[in-house]
Amino acid sequence: MGLNNQQIRHLRGLAHHLKPVLMVGDKGMSENLLAELDRVLEDHELIKVSIAGAEREDRRALTAELCEHSGAEVVQIIGRISVLYRAAKKPVLMLPKA
Repeated sequence: MGLNNQQIRHLRGLAHHLKPVLMVGDKGMSENLLAELDRVLEDHELIKVSIAGAEREDRRALTAELCEHSGAEVVQIIGRISVLYRAAKKPVLMLPKA
């Protein structure tokens, strides 16, 4: 899909007040985690994911893997928190046009 800068800014503003709804522990990804990620993205479209116990590069790689498996896009990564977006089958969030 590819988000443009205006859409990313809009989503960052919407995500500011959100709390992480998915926590990735030291063990990393599992089938259950990926199933939960898919369900949460379908329900909320825009989520925060907390990634514990990893170095900066590992967190970025894990975020990229989560996006690859779920079809989501990275909106922002700050510290241990990643913000992901994937439009639902019946989208609720309206993104600005390019």
